[in-house]
Amino acid sequence: MRAKALGEPYDEDAYVARVRDAVIRCVREQADVGLDSVSDGEQGKIGHAVYVGDRLAGFERLPSGGSSSLFRAEERSFPEYYEEYFKVAMLGGAVAPLAPPTCTGPVAYVGHEALREDLHTLRAAVDALGDDWPGEAFMPAIAPSGAGENQYYASEEEYLFAVADALQTEYEAIVAAGFLLQIDDPFMTEIYGEPQVPIESRRRRAQIYVEAINHAVSNIPEEMIRFHTCYGINEGPRIHDIPFADIVDQVLRVKAQAYSFEAANPRHEHEYRVWDDGRLPDGKILLPGVITHSTNIVEHPELIAERIVRFADRVGRERVIAGADCGFASQASYKHEVHPTVVWEKFRALHEGARLATERLW
Repeated sequence: MRAKALGEPYDEDAYVARVRDAVIRCVREQADVGLDSVSDGEQGKIGHAVYVGDRLAGFERLPSGGSSSLFRAEERSFPEYYEEYFKVAMLGGAVAPLAPPTCTGPVAYVGHEALREDLHTLRAAVDALGDDWPGEAFMPAIAPSGAGENQYYASEEEYLFAVADALQTEYEAIVAAGFLLQIDDPFMTEIYGEPQVPIESRRRRAQIYVEAINHAVSNIPEEMIRFHTCYGINEGPRIHDIPFADIVDQVLRVKAQAYSFEAANPRHEHEYRVWDDGRLPDGKILLPGVITHSTNIVEHPELIAERIVRFADRVGRERVIAGADCGFASQASYKHEVHPTVVWEKFRALHEGARLATERLW
């Protein structure tokens, strides 16, 4: 993966074989620990967002000037912490230079071959579980807002809709292959993480993000779509995270049946009360994170069960699926914040906590 990212020679057949093996093992392990909804773990992607730079024409990887905008407000508040964090967990742990894609020309989808390989590999992994496996499979894909920076289109709105037009190909192919589509969008919350920007400006940008997503999924049945948002970082103070109550209306405007969001980390666990007023529309499902990607502590199954029941008590027991706050490694190139061996223990606890909650609710 390092050689590929750097444009160096590598054995393509061996690389494809390694990715296929990694996906098969990853899916099998998810099923073995009791997960009912599995994914390919994005094993063939160098990052949850930057992968799309190789699938869209019109982008270049220009030299990066520093850290992501996801961290700017946090960096200003905790410069000493983030200086060390970037050295160890991010920039210093990268296997290749981190250069986000920059749009410098007309956008078009050109990643058909890579997409077909992803879909073929996940299908083979799921089929290997056997016909009696009762679960479902989903494939994550980045939201239009995560494609990169714009230096070509006259406005952000024009740019996002051009990206949405291109990503429509990927979204529809995932569903046509029989998988649920999970749209990953940590960038909606990023908008709200900059307190110096007027709130109305932030809300307008978020509205454009939602409109671009809905444009891209216009041909896909709602029940085949999951929307995931998080707060863009793993381990950090997070004092600039926007309260979920302030963005939940925007989230619910996304065309999706299920909504995945952070609900286990200490900055957001209390926000289950957002659903006290019964604002969840009919036919919708919540996918709250009941284990978190921001600590190596394995949550106790009893606590996980309590978290699940809190949501079920508010929106109905059939309308809650227990999930994780976010992925456990947003870039293949980063050093692990949550060690892989700990991740699997967290998933086992998730399974056990869901079993306990089911006993109580039924």
